[in-house]
Amino acid sequence: MDLSLQQLNTTEFPIPTDLQDNVAITSLSKIYNWGRRNSMWPMLFGLACCAIEMIATASSRFDFSRFGMEVMRATPRQADLMIVSGTVTKKMVVPIVRLYNQMPEPKYVLAMGACASGGGPFKEGYNVVSGIDTYLPVDVYVPGCPPTPQALLYGLIALQRKIDGQSLAAVDDIPWYGVGAADPTPVPILGPDIIDPRQMDMIRRQAEEAAKKGSASIGVRTLPAIKAAPVAVPAKVAKPAAAAPAKVAAATPEDDKRAAALARKAARAAKQGTAPAAGDAPVAVEEAPAEVAAPTPVAPAAAVELPSSGKPWEEAEDIREQRKAAALARKAQRAAKRDSSGG
Repeated sequence: MDLSLQQLNTTEFPIPTDLQDNVAITSLSKIYNWGRRNSMWPMLFGLACCAIEMIATASSRFDFSRFGMEVMRATPRQADLMIVSGTVTKKMVVPIVRLYNQMPEPKYVLAMGACASGGGPFKEGYNVVSGIDTYLPVDVYVPGCPPTPQALLYGLIALQRKIDGQSLAAVDDIPWYGVGAADPTPVPILGPDIIDPRQMDMIRRQAEEAAKKGSASIGVRTLPAIKAAPVAVPAKVAKPAAAAPAKVAAATPEDDKRAAALARKAARAAKQGTAPAAGDAPVAVEEAPAEVAAPTPVAPAAAVELPSSGKPWEEAEDIREQRKAAALARKAQRAAKRDSSGG
């Protein structure tokens, strides 16, 4: 960086031409700010996509070493500028504040991008801080998502202009030269949610008021009471169950046809000389309807139990019984057709 003393000549006294490159008449604040603005060392860390643009700003195309900022320090104790580049989560704000406290005075903070400035597209997120300025004093905001390298350069130039406007005579401009040590920024407490130690008095007062009133509803968002579920649900389940006996009873004529087909088959076997024993034929004719009709008295019992529980799997079991009876009826019908075609 070329040294030009003409930047410091802010006086009405003329300087000879041959001495302008060697002599400068200026104020102490001017030369103090000139030295700081041209040796601003940023701290080397990035949070999200804005850090890629910050790296591009430091590369050869844009090269912010023209501003004396090429020395990015990996330790906060040698840094003057903190560039918060990216989304600040509640878990990350704790080490960020701790690093800020470790930086020596004078120190500055630049919020780069929409996320660092106000939360960005994640503002309503449960784990995102709505702007780093809720915990640290921010000097320059650079808008964008993410900001371009040109935007970051403009933010750095704006920071230099702010430094130029500071004066050693104004105590508000240079609080680091005050009496005594400066108080560090309180480090947030990360628990079920992020807690700012500066709000502990308010939280304590709310807890005491809640204890006096015997309720913890102070400062807490309460949900409306959930109404009990209506009892009309079992009635809906009972409707298909009531129709179950009618479906099973409708299969009874099919069973009669099956019994008649078995009887005809036994008669043909007797004509061919292969008649079964006297006790076997009645068993074959009489037991078949008994086996198919057995589920009939079970269906009404299941229909009585369904309204009390109203469980979906019990209703499915009743449907399976109905489908089983219908399958048996279709099977008997097919057997009767085969017998009639064979006869």
